[in-house]
Amino acid sequence: MSKVNILKWVATFVTLGGALATALMIDPLNIWLLNTGALLFLIWGFLIKEKAMIAVNFGLLAIYVFGLIYRI
Repeated sequence: MSKVNILKWVATFVTLGGALATALMIDPLNIWLLNTGALLFLIWGFLIKEKAMIAVNFGLLAIYVFGLIYRI
């Protein structure tokens, strides 16, 4: 399995963990996991040169970072 493929799956599981933490109201772990997942997917998007993945995950990362800053 290639490093790019491993990155994709790690990002998937981290993002799902963030969704689960959100459903279980485990805060702020949910935001940290979703930030990490978006960052990993953003990196993956750059590696595979997929503009839609870059755009979506850049937007999500900006929203999640705003959420972290708002809570501080």
